[in-house]
Amino acid sequence: MTFVEEGTSKSPGYCTGTEGDYTARQWDGREDCEVRQILDRIADKWSLLVIALLDRQSLRFTELRREVDGISQRMLTVTLRQLERDGLVHRTVHPVVPPRVDYALTPLGVTLHHTIQSLVHWTESHLDEIAAARSRYDERAATPVPAATGPAG
Repeated sequence: MTFVEEGTSKSPGYCTGTEGDYTARQWDGREDCEVRQILDRIADKWSLLVIALLDRQSLRFTELRREVDGISQRMLTVTLRQLERDGLVHRTVHPVVPPRVDYALTPLGVTLHHTIQSLVHWTESHLDEIAAARSRYDERAATPVPAATGPAG
């Protein structure tokens, strides 16, 4: 049985598929929305870093942990399992002692990496504009708003 919050459409069409007219409802925030779940996974900072590192080569767990600054062993394990479950990363266990495990992008993961690269390139090409917008915003936010002195006319 699925429980739906009041005011939430019972139709799964709001959170599945991207055909036709684009709407933000495709990113519906309900837990059962697969589009939202996948976006949450691939937009996670650890997932983005792991996907970027696996772009050109397979890496061992210890190599990934060394390269991803600030990630704990547990978080890297969870991230890799989730990416593997989503079909983005392939895990290969080599029958040697001590055990050796390599991680690599799947063909699906490679296509995602291309998309992520587009976002990185966009960010790099707009850094100056973003920095200027941030400065303007910070200046406005730092300026105290004068208190109203009387009734508005």
